[in-house]
Amino acid sequence: MGLREWELGGVLLSPFLIYVLMALALTGVLRLVVQATPLGRWIWHEALFDTALFVCVLFLVVRLLGPL
Repeated sequence: MGLREWELGGVLLSPFLIYVLMALALTGVLRLVVQATPLGRWIWHEALFDTALFVCVLFLVVRLLGPL
């Protein structure tokens, strides 16, 4: 998947948008898994954890699917 802009009704959309949406979905799934396991009780600051998890997942998505 290359980094080319998408045109939607004359508006150019960043290719990074699809990476962000994928990372957001994966972060949501991982967050549900963490809450369902005993790991959830070790989280001190949930908003900070969610943000850090999203950034890590976004890095992995861009690294795996981005151009070389």
